[in-house]
Amino acid sequence: MANKYTSLDQVRERIDELDEQIQRLINARAECAQAVAQIKTQSGHTEADFYRPEREAQILRQVIERNPGPVSGEEMARLFREIMSACLALEQAMRIAFLGPEGTYTHDAALKHFGHSVTAVPHGAIDEIFRDVEAGFSHYGVVPIENSTEGVVDHTLDMFLNSPLQISGEVELRIHHCLLAKGDSLDGIKAVYAHQQALAQCREWLDENLKDVPRIAVNSNAAAAKMAAADEAVVAIASMAAAELYALNSIACNIEDEPDNTTRFLVIGRQSPAPSGKDKTSLLVSTPNRPGGLNNLLKPLADAGISMTRIESRPSRRAMWEYVFFIDIEGHKDDVNVAAALDVLADRSSVLKVLGSYPAAVV
Repeated sequence: MANKYTSLDQVRERIDELDEQIQRLINARAECAQAVAQIKTQSGHTEADFYRPEREAQILRQVIERNPGPVSGEEMARLFREIMSACLALEQAMRIAFLGPEGTYTHDAALKHFGHSVTAVPHGAIDEIFRDVEAGFSHYGVVPIENSTEGVVDHTLDMFLNSPLQISGEVELRIHHCLLAKGDSLDGIKAVYAHQQALAQCREWLDENLKDVPRIAVNSNAAAAKMAAADEAVVAIASMAAAELYALNSIACNIEDEPDNTTRFLVIGRQSPAPSGKDKTSLLVSTPNRPGGLNNLLKPLADAGISMTRIESRPSRRAMWEYVFFIDIEGHKDDVNVAAALDVLADRSSVLKVLGSYPAAVV
């Protein structure tokens, strides 16, 4: 593309013009959000009607599809996420519970999904997040569900056994671990603190660089960062966000063993979204312990042409050697083929609980 500008002053003048247009358009969009809130309030809509996960997912997909560059589609979607977050805050102040303290990857996931115009509420344990959302103190919660290298988060799965909450979204977050310290070298380091999964994900780097230093598991990487900020003899494995929050130096970054290390998080709430056009459905299913029981459960999905993306088993806690299966499938529970398959599955299973249908992660 030929450069149509002949001087730096011309370019800067054009940037100022564009910034003014962008600002004006963002405020125009915000006025539309206020109008939406007014219409919904006058129509008697409840709190749940203000945030529409399926609508936001559709908008973000359109942003990516129509984006011509040079800004990447993913980066453009992040910018629009923040615009939507600011506009939604004019309709309704959102409280989002997450696994704290501030600076955890769950905190990062909550902000990635909802934007920075929400009130993020930290909790010390996954069950506290569930209770907070169930009680209505927070509108939604964000909890980790699985990591690409270390597998499923059992505590999250177990909470779904008895919780009435629905899954309303998912977040996929690339995990880049950094070694953080108050000082600027590894001299005199006496301990490495991190969540147990982070320690496992960085095993090779630690074996090579801090082989004889004790590794101590704590509740979260952010808690580890807080400890490192208080003790020069301690280093923590955490994110760059935690480094900034606790004023730590990054001794080394991207120390995870797998470069594609990704954690998936679930957004939990009291309602299940409408179809967005590209959805997932999560199920909890149980069957009597007999030969072919699991195959009998999965066959209706295969017969309906439904793709299964994940399956995990957990003890049912009702009887010895009895298990429940957590299954993720592509499609929404209201899709014709999915609804038909679930009808068959309900007849064949001793327990069938739809944990939620929700938009697949966009970015």
